[in-house]
Amino acid sequence: MVFVGQTGDAMTIAIATSAFSVQPDIGRNLRAVLRHLRQAADRGADVVHFPECALSGYAGVDFPSYDGFDWALLRRSTEAVQEEARARGIWVVLGSSHPLSAGHKPHNSVYVIDSEGELRDRYDKLFCAGPASADAGDLAHYSSGSSFCLFEIAGVRCGVLICHDYRYPELYRQHKRQGVQVMFHSYHAGNVGPERWAAMHAATGPENHRFHGGAGTLPGITMPATMVSMAANNYVWISASNTSAPQSCWPSLVVRPDGVITGRLRRNRPGLLVTEVDPSVQLYDSTVAWRDRSIDGVFHSGELVDDPRSRDRRGL
Repeated sequence: MVFVGQTGDAMTIAIATSAFSVQPDIGRNLRAVLRHLRQAADRGADVVHFPECALSGYAGVDFPSYDGFDWALLRRSTEAVQEEARARGIWVVLGSSHPLSAGHKPHNSVYVIDSEGELRDRYDKLFCAGPASADAGDLAHYSSGSSFCLFEIAGVRCGVLICHDYRYPELYRQHKRQGVQVMFHSYHAGNVGPERWAAMHAATGPENHRFHGGAGTLPGITMPATMVSMAANNYVWISASNTSAPQSCWPSLVVRPDGVITGRLRRNRPGLLVTEVDPSVQLYDSTVAWRDRSIDGVFHSGELVDDPRSRDRRGL
């Protein structure tokens, strides 16, 4: 086994990973956000991380469309979060929606608010789910983003992704290339109605549920498993925050760089998970010697041999 630690000037930070029932009601969402923000600050967290569209609600699931949406209220509510972040001296990674100019669908976004209450950056979901026709899924309601969002908290380099981005491992590789040590991955895998839940449950095959710790849907199986894989493959900490609105497919969790889940909330229940993250900790990393080579497109370890028996792949 090979054990390595991140090196540099990074300090330990405390991350509060939130889960609450995201709703179509901005005011109700704001109260939940402020409550968890205050609890996180009281528990000594440096940053609190919220689910996808935590403040705005999620179009196509929590509400049908942005027709008649109260953007002015959303702006005032965001400013209230900024003010509370300043008052409490805590960073906030806040899922929401970001309006664009007339004629363009909004972004599905995460705002990064620093401990002074300033908007430090915004991440816009790169891979909005849905067909190329953009008449279903995320793309029916949102415009895809085009940039990464990188920032530092107490010397710890951080990045942000949103939900369906998890299906694209290249995103984690590119963040690793840029020195990211902690990923904030916001999800909205919940508020699933009874009929859809039954269909999702049936699609996985009830006979297979016992192999997945009781997880009965594809999101419940693949999303946490991918977080474990991405953490271990890229040696990064991951805070995965998900809505707890019933039915929620899985609970918010945190994974350390060797792929070990260090904390998990309860499905369908609001909660706040506080995790001490120390990027200098020495954990198992079997790919440390060759990961950079693979990221650069060199797909082998060690030195290649020049041998006719190696080149002949059809002979014994």
